[in-house]
Amino acid sequence: MAPPAASQRYPSPSQPSGKSEVSDLKTQLRQLAGSRAPGVDDSKRDLYKKVISYMTIGIDVSSVFGEMVMCSATSDIVLKKMCYLYVGNYAKGNPDLSLLTINFLQRDCKDEDPMIRGLALRSLCSLRVPNLVEYLVGPLGSGLKDNNSYVRTIAVTGVLKLYHISASTCIDADFPATLKSLMLHDSDAQVVANCLSALQEIWSLEASHSEEACREKESLLSKPVIYYFLNRIKEFNEWAQCLILELAVKYVPSDSNDIFDIMNLLEDRLQHANGAVVLATVKVFLQLTLSMTDVHQQVYERIKSPLLTLVSSGSPEQSYAILSHLHLLVVRAPFIFAADYKHFYCQYNEPSYVKKLKLEMLTAVANESNTYEIVTELCEYAANVDIAIARESIRAVGKIALQQYDVNAIVDRLLQFLEMEKDYVTAETLVLVKDLLRKYPQWSHDCISVVGGISSKNIQEPKAKAALIWMLGEYAQDMSDAPYVLENLIENWEEEHSAEVRLHLLTAAMKCFFKRAPETQKALGTALAAGIADFHQDVHDRALFYYRVLQYDVHVAERVVSPPKQAVSVFADTQSSEIKDRIFDEFNSLSVIYQKPSYMFTDKEHRGPFEFSDELGNISITPEASSDIVPAQQFEANDKDLLLGIDEKDDNKGLSNNNGSAYTAPSLESSSSISSQMQELAISGPATSATTPQSSFGFDDLFGLGLSPAPAPTPSPPLLKLNPRAALDPGAFQQKWRQLPISLTQECSVNPQGIAALTVPQSLIRHMQSHSIHCIASGGQSPNFKFFFFAQKESEPSNYLAECIINTSSAKAQIKVKADEQSTSQAFTTVFETALSKFGLP
Repeated sequence: MAPPAASQRYPSPSQPSGKSEVSDLKTQLRQLAGSRAPGVDDSKRDLYKKVISYMTIGIDVSSVFGEMVMCSATSDIVLKKMCYLYVGNYAKGNPDLSLLTINFLQRDCKDEDPMIRGLALRSLCSLRVPNLVEYLVGPLGSGLKDNNSYVRTIAVTGVLKLYHISASTCIDADFPATLKSLMLHDSDAQVVANCLSALQEIWSLEASHSEEACREKESLLSKPVIYYFLNRIKEFNEWAQCLILELAVKYVPSDSNDIFDIMNLLEDRLQHANGAVVLATVKVFLQLTLSMTDVHQQVYERIKSPLLTLVSSGSPEQSYAILSHLHLLVVRAPFIFAADYKHFYCQYNEPSYVKKLKLEMLTAVANESNTYEIVTELCEYAANVDIAIARESIRAVGKIALQQYDVNAIVDRLLQFLEMEKDYVTAETLVLVKDLLRKYPQWSHDCISVVGGISSKNIQEPKAKAALIWMLGEYAQDMSDAPYVLENLIENWEEEHSAEVRLHLLTAAMKCFFKRAPETQKALGTALAAGIADFHQDVHDRALFYYRVLQYDVHVAERVVSPPKQAVSVFADTQSSEIKDRIFDEFNSLSVIYQKPSYMFTDKEHRGPFEFSDELGNISITPEASSDIVPAQQFEANDKDLLLGIDEKDDNKGLSNNNGSAYTAPSLESSSSISSQMQELAISGPATSATTPQSSFGFDDLFGLGLSPAPAPTPSPPLLKLNPRAALDPGAFQQKWRQLPISLTQECSVNPQGIAALTVPQSLIRHMQSHSIHCIASGGQSPNFKFFFFAQKESEPSNYLAECIINTSSAKAQIKVKADEQSTSQAFTTVFETALSKFGLP
């Protein structure tokens, strides 16, 4: 049955059926406007509630503005509140109608009831209509001098609103001086706190062009002002206490006595029930004592108990926030918290994000005295029903082992994990065993004897399979079936979707060949052939490199691929000490929660995902605007093509031409031309081969590749000529990007000078623009940067769109091209890659 037509549907009881109902409301309000009959206020309430409910659900009821103002002449505070709410909602969009509200709001600002005076003043300042600024000065001045503290509190906030509407009016009325006087002399703590907040914001904004504002801002950090606030801190609410403590952090003490006086004044704040106050106090203590090493350590001891108490007594969200700060402190001084490791044991009813953080804490506090207890606890978590926590616990055990604490027992525990016959446990353990063998080669015999019994068919996760393959290649002489396991894996090359695994297979086959050549010869040939034909650029490059270095000299290849084993003493840290210090300076902020400095998630050039902003629609990139390169603009979040996905898989890799290789790979189609004389040649192994750089024997046939020498590169087609004055509307760019198919996907290398220059992404934008390739949007953060470019043919209006993702760690650029003319995509890509290859060069 078809749904009824729109005109036949029943109206919602909470919505007016049409303009007639709004008109009825208007008529009823007009009738009650001047009435003083008994019960009229109740009738007004019902009508006001209807108007507010319609307004709340998005229905335009601005037509009753005049009637609402006329009905405001009442002493009923509930009616006043609803009227103020209505007026504040529609005043900014209807500045002409706002004039109707001035008289009754100014009249209410002089009402006998302080509640009405305050509400009227707040509503008056919330109109935010520049033309009405002159009407705010008088009521604000009276409000700042009002006998009631509530009105003064509202007036202080109103001064800040006035400043944002018209800064000159606020300064000319000398309101900042009045606020300063109130701040230092008012008896009400909330008024003082509001004054401090308003003055900080006003003087911070004024300091850029006013020396007097700079001096006033610095005066807030003077000793008398700081001690005035600290002596009164108990009078303030939690929000105000945090504000004062943030101010105290910036204060520079004159001597050590000054530091101890401040800490004595704030000692009891560490016992506060509010976590924000405790963290703000902790930050003051830590910052004040940074230059006093002994005292700083004592501060750690003092703040430990309050923080641990908050972790166990608050909500999971508060526990996570406090634990994040504790983790930062533990990393800086693990020995202080070593004896309290049991506080970081996971509880069954805790959410996974808290458990994960506690596992990191246990890893950080582990030392010689508590390693056994901590590892025993972590091993229990390995059988947790929460697979993510089980994985993290295994990783934590491995991290402790890499710290050289009780390695013998930990290796035994890890090897026991392999006997649990759980896929995810086995996978995580294999990765850790690989790292342990890199650092402790002496444990290879015990580990290999257990790892050798694991079937590669039972390992599905790429990282775990890569770890197993690494051990097969590294310890091929100790694992009797290593060549045959590798051969089986290589035979299933096409079924292996992970490039990481294929890369490890190539390297492991090479290492195994140097140790057990007769058994590995065929497998290595198959691997090199498959690798050279692989669509993934890194796999292709590595296979070709191995092939050519073997062709050059087997001994050189052995020294390159399988050098003598050296223990890895230090693994790369994920964060530099500079970053950690920066996070510590931003203690008690989101930086600690995100574990990154604030600039990494607030500055545009460091943001990752981005969307098109509203202003982008009005931007046209032309040569005249070359000095104002478009910064990291934003794409629509629902546009899947434009989302920043650095690790996304390209479904169109097959469209790339020779994988973007700058050279021509050896042909695999020449196997039929192999001479019978070459097929008869053989060698006994790499140790006895007499290979020279010229390789006179049939090296290609050694592995059954049938590879012919690399042919001379074909001459490149003439470069495409682009329009240096191309312009494309961002909206048109978005539409074309959605509609056009991907013409070509390639990966190329970026020279080291270019990678170094990418510290300023704008330099790449200017460089590409000099080659008539224009940037319309950019974003990302190190190590991944993402750019969207466009270009046009010089002779005709044919557009080329390109997405370029540059990874500064690998020095690789992934390029995705879309074009109006598919036939010229390769030519444009050549121009693009040529321009990119010159980036950073003098």
